[in-house]
Amino acid sequence: MLALRLTFESFRFAWQALRSNLLRTTLSLLGVTIGIFSIIAVFTLVDSLERNIKDSLAFIGKDVVYVQKWPWFFGGGQYPWWKYFQRPAPKLEEYRYLQANLENASYLSIIDGQGGVTLKNGNNSLEAEVQGITYDFNQITEVPVAQGRYFTPQEVEAARNVAIVGAEIAETLFPSGIDPVGKEFKIKGIRFLIVGVQEKKGKSTFDFGGSPDTKCYVPYLAFAKMFQTRYSTPTIVAKGFERDAGLVQLESEITGLLRTRRGLKPSQDDSFSINRPEAGLKAISGVFGVLTLAGWVIGSFSILVGGFGIANIMFVSVKERTNLIGIQKSLGAKNYFILFQFLFEAVVLSLIGGGVGLLLVWLLTFMKLGTLELLFSAQNAVLGLGVASLIGVLSGILPALLAARMDPVVAIRAK
Repeated sequence: MLALRLTFESFRFAWQALRSNLLRTTLSLLGVTIGIFSIIAVFTLVDSLERNIKDSLAFIGKDVVYVQKWPWFFGGGQYPWWKYFQRPAPKLEEYRYLQANLENASYLSIIDGQGGVTLKNGNNSLEAEVQGITYDFNQITEVPVAQGRYFTPQEVEAARNVAIVGAEIAETLFPSGIDPVGKEFKIKGIRFLIVGVQEKKGKSTFDFGGSPDTKCYVPYLAFAKMFQTRYSTPTIVAKGFERDAGLVQLESEITGLLRTRRGLKPSQDDSFSINRPEAGLKAISGVFGVLTLAGWVIGSFSILVGGFGIANIMFVSVKERTNLIGIQKSLGAKNYFILFQFLFEAVVLSLIGGGVGLLLVWLLTFMKLGTLELLFSAQNAVLGLGVASLIGVLSGILPALLAARMDPVVAIRAK
């Protein structure tokens, strides 16, 4: 009961302080509002961007390594391209060799792609990316088939002219609601049968690897007959087991097998690169870390100003209520009662400022930022209220201590 009474009394005094000089209080709380808005707005934007990018990178797959000619580069130094230029690209024979000998891979696939390919059906046509894949590809990364089916092992091994197309390809080549499954279209004048249509993803802020809506999958050998040349650079993708922490065993085994296959001497460097998606995600997280830090720095200055504003309000409030404090103490009010009363008042005022800042961030999520969808999370809301409460405590502690330590006789006589 005592705690409830203390809370109610403190809230009542905070409300009176807010009403008695609305302009002064509003201006003082503006710093807290701007600070919380700055911090949480940046966090919301960063979270939304990070979620969008990770969704766009879902095609990479989980627990996978990419065997390629060129290593991935994310900045932070010089890229010695001349060292990699003479490297041979992974070959189908090497894929077969790894497929027969790898023990630490749950699935293995070889892929290659060609962009800007014109797909035709009568008078309807569009440019798309054609990608050649092997059967295990859908076990490494998701190929969400909405209509029809995925390839069979026989279709892949026999290089059948079958295809799984993106939603936009299906809608463009077969308009007016025609079911594209079982229909034919042409790639480079060669007829292909559609066996599946992928789920429609729609436009995204980041479409790493191309939009699946304009992507056409065909069996790898069928792709090779149409597009591969001596300059092609296929990629071998291997998915590891969950028990292989960090995919150390998988990477080591691939390195040993490929060095043996290519006849490399112990003194020679690897003539291939094993790329890990985690490196890209780490680079992206580093960028977002800098943005988050910038949000804290910008918001902290505003919050600091707001904190001084609240402290000023509380010192004025103590001065105005000195006589009342003396009366309360003479009637038996303990020091902690007076301390809590003013401290709670400071926290309430700070929470009001922080709440307005969070409300502005929430309203911001309704704005259209291209295809980016802003998400205001409960975690960010709790963080904003927590920061506001902390600022209230730090701003109100000195005025509250001053009020709690007043001599009741001196306080009653004060004018």
